[in-house]
Amino acid sequence: MDAVTKHKGPKITVGPNALFFDDFNVGQSWLTPRRTISEADIVMFAGLTGDYNPVHTDEEFAKQTPFGTRILHGPAVLAIATGLEFRLGLKEGTAIAFLGMTWNLKAPVKMGDTIHVYQRVDAVRLTSNPNRGIVTFWVEVRNQTGTVCQDGDWKVMFHTKEAF
Repeated sequence: MDAVTKHKGPKITVGPNALFFDDFNVGQSWLTPRRTISEADIVMFAGLTGDYNPVHTDEEFAKQTPFGTRILHGPAVLAIATGLEFRLGLKEGTAIAFLGMTWNLKAPVKMGDTIHVYQRVDAVRLTSNPNRGIVTFWVEVRNQTGTVCQDGDWKVMFHTKEAF
């Protein structure tokens, strides 16, 4: 696929690893690159959101919790997971919209943990518009020991090849 593809609408740049709806098959899966969580992640997310809960920002307090140390905010883990998944390049120029998700927080993510995303295609279906389809992905955020820290379904609308 050329880096720039002309379709039946405005010019759209399609990434070299991008997939169209037609390219997805139930059962396909990918692993993202890894990323180690740092104190900066916690501090920046607290500053961005205003969530200064001491379980995230006060080490002495956090030592007294079941976690034993500060943990990364759950929504920050989700945000990082979306960035890790983007690095696969599967959606670059072919995704139309993120439609929704169900999401479960199962285990804490601590400073020093190294996380990655496992993503699997669980369902594909065309919409009433034959130029679009919806892919449901099962997504897991795993740490360095393989523990699933967060998981759930992500639904994404994609262009079909017919649209181009």
